[in-house]
Parts: sequence; C-alpha cells; structure tokens
Amino acid sequence: MIADLLPESVVAVEAFGEDGVREFGDGPLFPEEEALMVRAVAKRRREFTVVRSCARRAMDKLGVAPQAVLPGERGAPGWPDGLTGSMTHCEGYAAAALVRAADLASLGIDAEPHAPLPEGVLSAVSLPAEQERLRRLAADRPGLHGDRLLFSAKESVYKAWFPLTRKWLDFSGADIEFHVAPPPSDAVPAPFTGTFRARLLVPGPLVGGRRVGHFDGRWTASRGLVATAIAVHHA
Repeated sequence: MIADLLPESVVAVEAFGEDGVREFGDGPLFPEEEALMVRAVAKRRREFTVVRSCARRAMDKLGVAPQAVLPGERGAPGWPDGLTGSMTHCEGYAAAALVRAADLASLGIDAEPHAPLPEGVLSAVSLPAEQERLRRLAADRPGLHGDRLLFSAKESVYKAWFPLTRKWLDFSGADIEFHVAPPPSDAVPAPFTGTFRARLLVPGPLVGGRRVGHFDGRWTASRGLVATAIAVHHA
C-alpha cells in the first residue's frame, strides 16, 4: 500500500493483518529498545516490535546493518547515519519507509483504519475550509471517509515536517486539499486513490536554501485502511 505511494528510491516494508503482525512481532528487540518496553502492555509492545522489525528489514534492503530505532525528540525515530525515514502502525498494519538521505530530504507516512473519526476529533484537527471541502468530497465519493483521510494526511505532514525543522506543527499549521483519481473504466471495484497538497500556513522549512511552502503527497484507501505519504525532495 504505502510502497506504491512513494518514489522508487524509497524502501518500504509493510506487515498486513494478523499473520503479518504475528510474523514481524516475533523479531527481537535491541537492549536499548527492550529497556523502553519494561512496563509496556502487550499491545504496545507488539506495535513497537512490529514496526521496528519492518524498519530493520528496510535497512537490510538498503545495505545498512540493522540497528536500534529509538524515539528521540517529540518521539521522532532516530535513524542510522545516512538514512531518513518514517514509521506508522494501526490495528492489523505496520510499515516503515526508509531512503538514503542523499536521495530525499524527508519522508512522512501514516496509516489509519478506513472508518469515521471519533466524534469531536474532526473539529479539533481541521480548518473551516478543509471541512467544507470534505463535505463536497463526501457528496462526490460516497464511501470514502474523508475525515480519516484528512487526519492521516495531517500526520504525514507532521512526520515530514519535524526532521526538517525540529519544531512542533499544530494541526492548524497546514491547509490540505485532496484530489481523487478517476475510477478505472472496468467494473472491478478499485481502491480510492489520489494526491493531496498541504499548504503550510507557517514559515516552511529551508531545504537546500529553498523555503518550502507546501508538501505534495499521495494517498489510497483500500483493504480497510487509509494510507498517506509525503516525499520531500532536495532543492
């Protein structure tokens, strides 16, 4: 899913469903990681382990020795020198996407259940203009949970933003507009797919001396999930 949303230079490893989670969840933790899980409940430990197992398989595909992935400032994962990346997990799914830092400036990925947001969450994470566009999207694409899509995109924006700025970005710091790809002509049910642009409402990061004013991303909704991804290119 997420692999299809990212450039070819990115290595994405995903775990789907209970079988995938069970397989990836059997991977060992590094001692530094194990120390963080001493008091964790079983669900938290499983999520922590699965997504790091995905990350280490991605490292291996890039020719980098598997290493511990420790949460740093504001929980951002710390990557081996020369790599940048992003991780995500939700019920029944986990993914890690890594790339050589020479190929991309930053990455942000997120996956969520394709279901409505809990009551009250949309108003807390969206701008009035976004809410209006979601109403139009709902009329145009029944069956697409645009509120969850927006939440996922906001998460991907933040994950792409933070490594470049080391600063917090509130949900109100970006205005996101979605574009939906036209459905295929055949009769086979297809996933919803498209692109989005996140216009930054605060001064954007400097990438190679260029001030970035927006992030462009891609998204899909299929297999009971919504996934979003942003790749920030060097200037």
